[in-house]
Amino acid sequence: MSLQDYGVLKGKAIETKKGAGSSPHFQILVSDDKLLFRIAVNVQSQEPPSDVLYFVDENFRHPIVDLLEPMPKGFNKLQCKPGGSALDFIRGNLFDTSLMIPLPYDISGPDNDLNELVQKYVAKAIAMESSTIYAFGERWGPENERDKFFGFTPGNGVHDIHMNQGSSDNFMKYDGVWQDGSLIIHLPDENKWIAIFLAFQSQCFHTDDVQGHRIKDICDKMPPKPTEKSICIIAALVNPKGADKGLESVTLLNTTPEKIDLTGWTLVDKNKKKLVLKDGLGPGETRREHLSGQDIELSNQGGIITLLNKSGIKIDGVSYTKKDASIDGRTIVF
Repeated sequence: MSLQDYGVLKGKAIETKKGAGSSPHFQILVSDDKLLFRIAVNVQSQEPPSDVLYFVDENFRHPIVDLLEPMPKGFNKLQCKPGGSALDFIRGNLFDTSLMIPLPYDISGPDNDLNELVQKYVAKAIAMESSTIYAFGERWGPENERDKFFGFTPGNGVHDIHMNQGSSDNFMKYDGVWQDGSLIIHLPDENKWIAIFLAFQSQCFHTDDVQGHRIKDICDKMPPKPTEKSICIIAALVNPKGADKGLESVTLLNTTPEKIDLTGWTLVDKNKKKLVLKDGLGPGETRREHLSGQDIELSNQGGIITLLNKSGIKIDGVSYTKKDASIDGRTIVF
């Protein structure tokens, strides 16, 4: 079924309430200058382990930010597909999911739980008049009643502000690709973007490309952690001098002590075009894959590059912005 009304809310954060009770959610009141919205952020999982996984990027740099700034305020419905503004933790190369760690939502003492972590960053957005908050998830409402937390009418908001794929059997009906939730905060006065990513420990980071369901052969045999980066994407020539076609390249590094056969592995661009690799790569060796222009293409407007093994499992992924690609002939290092 996936999410029915996926999109992103753009507005100004006004007020917050910490999550508590049997189903705790951190609540954020947001205005788009016309309507009020409530963002409900899960800070505890309904399934064990209950502590939510999180990662915060305090200097978020990704091509998606160039798409967010021109968006109108309010809720913007998004198409769940690559190449646009929709989020996908696995395919979008937004961050390294192996860096996510669990955090309880309510612990005695200051600055040590998930409620306080989210509060720390949203408080910055509230304090800065020029700030903007972007909440990716599913919209609900408008409802014919007052909001139960902030009292505005009509009740209206966004929830599912977390990964929405790779779920257990109880929640797999909500799985989908390119429909993940997140909070992204723009602080213009500091020239900074902050991104908050959340997932449940019961979810798996290996999902199919159609429905976003967990790949059971992998997920059921291992802890739900990302695959080790045996081969890394370390650089790319995105904007070569002269015509780009046939001159772009991606550089790979084998980080292991063993030779790895890359036959059948693929490099994938933001539009899902693929370059099939061949031959092996020795321990500690690098290889520059030259792109013909007939396979994957690296947009000068910003993009992503993903490395999949022959089973289609993501091994590494990187992103670059329009600014990164602005200098002719410059190799981008990841």
